[in-house]
Amino acid sequence: MLAIFRKEIGSFFNSLIAYIVMVVFLTAVGLIVWVFPDSNILDYGYADLGSFFSLAPYVLIFLIPAITMRSIAEEARTGTLELLLTKPLRNSDLVLGKFLANWALVLITLFPTVIYYYSVYKLGNPEGNIDSAAVLGSYIGLLLFSGVVVSMGIWSSSLNDNQIVAFIIGVFTAFIWYIGFSSVSVLFGTGLVAQILSWAALDQQYLALGKGLVDSRNVVYLLSLIAFFNFLTLWKVEQLRK
Repeated sequence: MLAIFRKEIGSFFNSLIAYIVMVVFLTAVGLIVWVFPDSNILDYGYADLGSFFSLAPYVLIFLIPAITMRSIAEEARTGTLELLLTKPLRNSDLVLGKFLANWALVLITLFPTVIYYYSVYKLGNPEGNIDSAAVLGSYIGLLLFSGVVVSMGIWSSSLNDNQIVAFIIGVFTAFIWYIGFSSVSVLFGTGLVAQILSWAALDQQYLALGKGLVDSRNVVYLLSLIAFFNFLTLWKVEQLRK
């Protein structure tokens, strides 16, 4: 697994992929938080990072599948996947190595945004007038949300050898799970089905963590989704190995 992890990380930083991802994400969220008139903190007048945490998932829904779409699809297209599968390498090592490498790239991309918290902390009146617990909970939610979307993206990449198709499936799956479930739950009123769909929606789990109280139920659910999609990927890789 460590060999796959190092190989993937190395391929990211030996090409333009990692740098393009970081520049695109940081530029997009930087404009949202500090420049755009409808969302920037300076015009908002409150020491709050709500605009960043509410809009960052939408950027990641498109950005993460663009990173993961090549994970297995490119290996299958070039024939290197068959070579990997012939080596004394467990399928779980292959899947987890690729998942952790892609997730690590996203976490590295998110790390510079900590400066937003520091800036708002210093700009507050009085200094430090910011809900640090809510910020910490939102970051935990964002990291787990990223892991879920990464696992969805790698699963999408395992379905065929076309990267564009993998990207579209990855975006669609993440979008439906993030917004679709909540939107559909409204159609069922207040019944049991509506409650289940609303609870299963990623946006509800993510927003719950951003309230400053990290509930273990939210964390377990997001980790379970990561495990579920990694299991689907593992099952698909095992089918390819037969």
